[in-house]
Order: sequence, then C-alpha cells, then structure tokens
Amino acid sequence: QEQLVESGGDLVQTGGSLTLSCAASGRSFAAYVIAWFRQSAGKEREFVAGITWSGWSGGGNTAYADSVKGRFTISRDDAKNTVALQMNSLKPEDTAVYYCAADKALLRSVPIATVSEYIHWGQGTQVTVSS
Repeated sequence: QEQLVESGGDLVQTGGSLTLSCAASGRSFAAYVIAWFRQSAGKEREFVAGITWSGWSGGGNTAYADSVKGRFTISRDDAKNTVALQMNSLKPEDTAVYYCAADKALLRSVPIATVSEYIHWGQGTQVTVSS
C-alpha cells in the first residue's frame, strides 16, 4: 500500500525548533514533489513547503509559504524515502496539524501550493507552540 506517514510533532515553546519527518512506503516517491501542509482549528489547509525531484537541482527545487520563509527548511533523502521539515524560531501561529502529501504530477519542476493537486495524504502530526 502506497502511503506517507508523518512524525515528529510535539509541544514546544515560542522560539523553539522541531523537525518533522514524512516517511513513504509502498513505492518510491523520488520523482514527485512532496509537500508539507498545515491546518489549524477553523482554518483551511494551507501550503507550507514543497520539494521537487532532486534531479532538478542540487537536492531539489524548493518553495515556501511567505509565513515560514527563513525559518523552515525542507529536504529529502530519497535513499531513505523520507522528507524532513526543519522548523526553527517557532511561533504560536505555527500551531497546527502538519500533513505531508505527494504531487499527482510526475517530475514537476516547481512545487505548487494547490491542495487538490496532492494525493497520498498522511494522517498528520500535531505541532503546538506555546507562548
């Protein structure tokens, strides 16, 4: 069964750091954009960061939401079939359930932020940032 599983969520204080992991199983997702989204209570799911196939550039092209640029870093290890999201300088507004998902399209050169273009959603991992 093809699936993505998130882990690493936790309760942290403002200014702290966390690293989330997205582990793929069932097949390789190396040729697909993997993206992180988040959803907080009462809000729509929003794009956080995405990374393309590593062959497009050294390690893959990346894209970030303006709200996390300079604080979050996405990376992938295709040998381990994992994608990580390093989150630094966390703020209370980063509190949400974080999901990873795979792009429907093969070998897209730039990650896109459209929720409906992604499949194989994980179950999510909770990140809570206390003030």
